Amino acid sequence: MLPILAVLLEIPYHFIDPVAIPLPGPVDVRWYGLGYVFAFTVGYYILRYLSREGFLALDYEAIGDLVFGLILGTIIGARLGYILFYDFASFAENPARILRIWEGGLSFHGGLAGVVLAAAWFVRKHRVDFIALLDSLALGVPTGIFAVRIANFINGELYGRVTTDAVPWAIRFPTDPTALQLLGIDRVAGIRQRELAILEAERSGAWAAIRDQVPLRHPSQIYEALTEGLLLGLILWTIYLVAKRRGIRLPTGLLAGVFLTGYGIFRSTVELFRQPDAQFRDPNDPLGTVLGPLTMGQTLSLVVILAGVYLLFHAWRSARKPASNRSAKR
Repeated sequence: MLPILAVLLEIPYHFIDPVAIPLPGPVDVRWYGLGYVFAFTVGYYILRYLSREGFLALDYEAIGDLVFGLILGTIIGARLGYILFYDFASFAENPARILRIWEGGLSFHGGLAGVVLAAAWFVRKHRVDFIALLDSLALGVPTGIFAVRIANFINGELYGRVTTDAVPWAIRFPTDPTALQLLGIDRVAGIRQRELAILEAERSGAWAAIRDQVPLRHPSQIYEALTEGLLLGLILWTIYLVAKRRGIRLPTGLLAGVFLTGYGIFRSTVELFRQPDAQFRDPNDPLGTVLGPLTMGQTLSLVVILAGVYLLFHAWRSARKPASNRSAKR
């Protein structure tokens, strides 16, 4: 009876192969990559919809150019952000790793900075309002966040802090350092080789033999998917659709401000449950703080919150202007 009760107090690990489509050679089609493909595809059609509705002053051809620039900005920014914020010393020792993106190592905050820079480049070329463009992008980003965080969950990465069976949705991750050591996978070289070894441990029963020795953890990837992706997206689209139905012109910067502020708050909150990055932790600082009591994720999110508050102030100031001084078209 007790083993059955213990299983009911946690969510079993999924054991989904991180590789969606195996290919010859070193590069496979991974769920993580498909998450980005999904993000940009949905984002493209959202921008087309906003253009058709007159909210975004761009034609369809220009939207294609915009999305292409956003793809480059996201990937380059996310990679450089991860290197600069999280693992500079390691990449400095082996610069060739910088190009091996398929091995992992992307930072959302770096990708966000890349998106902003790509948008700034785009508005100079197409002469559209920068903040109005950010409002449109704010409506398209949460779907991508949701997809990529689900991919993080499939990979078993970015898991949460250790908890107890008092959290009924807690999970034992085979990617946990304790599990890797008990299974002997910590001695396996190569990311793909470790993934295959984990899947084999589940098939052979080796995982079942050591599962109870692995600590329960918060599924923080799901927390982020539900808050930064689903909930934030619902908030933004509710604001947009209610305003549209009532014929209310949203002040420029409102949606972008809500997105940045909301993301920063949600991410900072989830950081309380997310396992701190190993490179920032030591016996004297198990929480991995980098700025007072703040983790790296919370520190970077503080900058995002401040940017969001600025845009909200900009929107408030714009809303106070007489209607005659505001353009009728965004």
